[in-house]
Amino acid sequence: MDAPHRITTDVLIVGAGPTGLYGAYCAGFRGLSTVVVDVLAQPGGQVSALYPEKEIRDVAGIPAIRGRDFVAALVAQADAYGPSYLLGRQAVSLGYDAERALVTLDDGSVVAARAVILTAGIGTPTPRPLPCGAPWRGRGLSYFVLDPATHADQDVVIVGGGDSALDWAVALEPIARSVTLVHRRAAFRGHAATLQRVLAGPAALHTDTEVVALDGDLAAGRLEKATLRAKDGTETVIPADHVIAALGFVSDLGPLRDWGLELDARSVVVDRAQRTSLPRVLAAGDLTGHVGKVRLMSVGFGEVATAVNHVAVDLDPTLTLFPGHSTDGP
Repeated sequence: MDAPHRITTDVLIVGAGPTGLYGAYCAGFRGLSTVVVDVLAQPGGQVSALYPEKEIRDVAGIPAIRGRDFVAALVAQADAYGPSYLLGRQAVSLGYDAERALVTLDDGSVVAARAVILTAGIGTPTPRPLPCGAPWRGRGLSYFVLDPATHADQDVVIVGGGDSALDWAVALEPIARSVTLVHRRAAFRGHAATLQRVLAGPAALHTDTEVVALDGDLAAGRLEKATLRAKDGTETVIPADHVIAALGFVSDLGPLRDWGLELDARSVVVDRAQRTSLPRVLAAGDLTGHVGKVRLMSVGFGEVATAVNHVAVDLDPTLTLFPGHSTDGP
């Protein structure tokens, strides 16, 4: 730090999802100091937030890996070069001095970076709320599972019908005292094979049903029961120590929309070097778009590697664009 609340670095990466984490590794490999900022409290982006227990099967060279383990591997890979993480903080505004881009965070900190790489995925994720759950958020209601072990011996109610709801039901069945899955429709949107695992397991299913009330000791943060209302109006009260509202997320570019970036709909426009319309600012991954783009993590990895290596040459023109192979090092 140069002064209170001011952090100086070569590269600031905004977004700690898989693309951003791989970008931190690439920057470290090029000898660049790196700071990674993310609005979520843990690295991994949507993998951590939405499907930490789901198996990922579309990463080259890895037949299958659990989302949580994939994120841990990406963090370990990047940590070989010691990036700094500022998690649970949002990049709010962009300014410049003579040498650096100045990004102000929502806690008042300023990151002074020689280059900024945006890897914020599809934007800031905001969970779709459970209407009756607002007073209980953080006191017995959550929108994703950070650590399944925290639900050991609990009566857990999961609300939703997508992949996250089904994945968490499978993950928590052997840990929780009971798992109840509540979905307001009859049909589930999640993967059919996962649904079959849920149907074959001990979880109780309530379809065409909504959670309409949560009760307990709110002041003490102790949830005790949930009231379910079926489509025909029948109400059922069940024990509930914790409710997981897996209702999906609404994503938005948030403050990035006001930075002055050239946008095409919700996508940031970049050139072949992944440079945006703003000086010292590049972007990679799902945040960017062009005709024919395929939004896969593998594509994001290639884009952020391109961005980092162009940054390396921009900052030191004596370097070559090609970084060399990792096997060439010690």
